[in-house]
Amino acid sequence: MAGKLVAGPHVRNACRRHLDDLTAGSERGLRYDEAEAEKVIGWFEGVLKLSEGQFEGRPLQLHPSQAFIIGSVFGWRRADGTRRFRRAYIEQGKGNGKSPLAGGIGLYGMTADGEGGAQIYAAAAKKEQATILFQDACKMVRKSPALERRLAFSGGLGREFNIAHHASGSFFRPISKDAGKTGSGPRPHFALCDEVHEHPDRTIMEMLERGFKFRRQPLLFMITNSGSDRNSVCWEEHQHAVRVAAGTATPDEAFTYVGEAIDDTTFSYVCALDPGDDPLESPACWAKANPLLGVTITEEYLAGVVKQAKQLPGKLNGILRLHFCVWTDAETAWMARPALEACLDDFEPEEFGGCDIFLGADLSGSQDLTALAFVVPTGEVERASADGEVKLLPTFDAWVEAWTPGDTVSERALRDQAPYDVWVRDGWLNAPDGKQIRLDFVAARVAEADAEYRVKALAYDRYSYRKLEDELDALGVTVPQIEHPQGGKRRAKVPDEELEAARREGREPPQGLWMPGSVAALEALILDGRIRLRRSPVLISACMSAVTETDPFDNRWFSKRKATNRIDAVVALAMAVGAATGAAPASTAKSFWETMAPEEA
Repeated sequence: MAGKLVAGPHVRNACRRHLDDLTAGSERGLRYDEAEAEKVIGWFEGVLKLSEGQFEGRPLQLHPSQAFIIGSVFGWRRADGTRRFRRAYIEQGKGNGKSPLAGGIGLYGMTADGEGGAQIYAAAAKKEQATILFQDACKMVRKSPALERRLAFSGGLGREFNIAHHASGSFFRPISKDAGKTGSGPRPHFALCDEVHEHPDRTIMEMLERGFKFRRQPLLFMITNSGSDRNSVCWEEHQHAVRVAAGTATPDEAFTYVGEAIDDTTFSYVCALDPGDDPLESPACWAKANPLLGVTITEEYLAGVVKQAKQLPGKLNGILRLHFCVWTDAETAWMARPALEACLDDFEPEEFGGCDIFLGADLSGSQDLTALAFVVPTGEVERASADGEVKLLPTFDAWVEAWTPGDTVSERALRDQAPYDVWVRDGWLNAPDGKQIRLDFVAARVAEADAEYRVKALAYDRYSYRKLEDELDALGVTVPQIEHPQGGKRRAKVPDEELEAARREGREPPQGLWMPGSVAALEALILDGRIRLRRSPVLISACMSAVTETDPFDNRWFSKRKATNRIDAVVALAMAVGAATGAAPASTAKSFWETMAPEEA
C-alpha cells in the first residue's frame, strides 16, 4: 500500500482489506493474533528446507508475499479463537513457489497444528498432478532432519504414497477425483488443491469440503496459474476471490476497493496486471504477476519467454496465462500472423465502383463493435488439387468497416486494453455520439454501398437485425438479404422457392449458410492466397484475437466467450465470404443439433 513493492490490483486490495480489518475487524468478532502468525512463519523458516536446483538443502526463507499469505491464513482468528479463514485462493505466475508453500502448509498441519488424527490431502483433478505437490512435500521432509526423524513414508524413494506422523495419528497423502467414487469420504484437516484451472468440475473440492464438518478449523488451500475457461470451477473461484479482496460483489473494471465484508472465511491473493499493462513491452509490470521475481524466477528467464511470445504467435496465449496471469480463451489463436500478413494490402474501396459485392453484418448493442464486411469477386486463379488436377478457383478482395459508441470509447479502450481511441482518430473506427451502437449510421452505409456497387447479398444474423431492417426500410434500401447464423449449431433456413427450383431442375437441394462453412471458406482463401484484405488494425486485431470452438464432427466456428476480445470484424468478414462463395458445409457430416429429433431439439 505504500508503493514500495510492485503489486497488481487484487493483491493491493488484499492488503487494504488486511489493514482495514486490523482497524475495524473487531466489530465482526475478528482479531489478528500476531504471535500465532509469527509462530507459523518461524516454523516454516526454522524447520523446512528446499530441494533441487539452486535451492538444494537451503532453509525456506519466506518472501514477504509468502509471509503475508502464511501470516494471514494462520494469524486471523474468530471470537472463539479458531482460525478465521477456511478457504484460501492463491493465483500466481508459474515458478513463484506455490507448490513448496502448499507442501509446507500440509506438513505444518500434520505435525505442528495440534490436530489429532489430522488428515492432509494434496488434491488435483488427476492423480499425477496431485502427486507433484505431494512429492514436493516428501522432498522437503527428507531434507529436514527435524521432520525426517518424526515422519514415516509408505512406498519406495520417489514412489511414496503416504507420509505418517504416528505420534498424532496423522497422515499426508495425494488424492484425485477418482477417490470420489469410493464409499466413505475423507475427513481432511487441510485440503491442498493444486492447479485448480485444470479441475474439470467441483467434484474433488466438494468431496473434501464435505469432510470439513468433522474438524474445528479446516482449511481448503487452492493454488493455481490463471486459466483459459470462463465456464470452469477455477474461474468461479477466481471471480469470488477478487470480489472478496475488492469488498464488493459488483466490482468495476479497475476493481476499485470498496471494503464490504463479502466473505470473512476466504483469503484472497490473486496476482494480475493492471488495465493498460503490456508485459510484452514493459518489464516494469512483470512483478505484479511474479512476486518472487529475482528470487525463484529471473528477469532474464522472463525476457526469453517474452521473446518467444513475440516470435511464435501460437505460444502467446499460453505465455500470457502461465507467466503473466492473463486469463485467455485458448492456447492458440485462430490464424497465424504470417499467413494473415501475406494477404494484407493497401488499396482503396473506391476502385471497385460498379462491381458485384457481398456484404456481411455483425451487429451489436453497446459493448461489442458493429462491423460491416465487403467482399468483391475479382476473378479466378489456377490451383492444383491433391490429386494433381488443375482447377480454376475464385479470388476476392475484401475490407471491413466498424462502428462503436462514441461516448464510451475511452472507457472501453482501458477496459478491453485496445486502442479504440487511436483507431477512431486514424479513421479506422467510426464512433458516432451516444452510448449505444447507432444502426442508422450502419443502414446509411449500406445505402451508400447499394449506390456505389452492385450489392448481390447482405448476410445477417437474426440478433439485432430487426432494428437494422427497420432502418434500411426507412431509407428505402432493398438489397437482397440472406440469413447467416453465427455459432456452429444451426444453418440458415433455405427459402421454399429455392428448394422447389432445385427439385424442378433435378439439382441437390441447397443448404443454408452457417458459420463452420464460412470459417472454412475464409481459411481456404487466406491460406491459398486467394483473398486480398485491406490492411486495417481493427481487422488485424479481430483476426489475432479470434479462437474457434469445435464439435465432434470437426465443424469449427468463432468463439465470443472472451468479452474483451472484439472479433466482430472477422465474424462479419466470414459471413460475407460465406455469401460470396456459397460456403459449402465445413464437413459432410451433419451437426449434432441437426441429427436430433424435433421433440428433442
